[in-house]
Amino acid sequence: MTALEVGNLDGLVAFFVAIMVGPPILMAITGFAIKKSSPNGAKVCFIIGALYLIIGLGICGTLLS
Repeated sequence: MTALEVGNLDGLVAFFVAIMVGPPILMAITGFAIKKSSPNGAKVCFIIGALYLIIGLGICGTLLS
């Protein structure tokens, strides 16, 4: 039964943190990049990034605790 033992989970924690905050940061960067050419598209990027961050922190935060 040694195959079921869990060792160091630091990589898994880093993976969950990257999923939580990575895409919202990319959406914010994209929003700032297109803000002058398409203000409505930038607003959509900011809103989707904020929603992703809220949902990601809720789901992944629950899994990490």
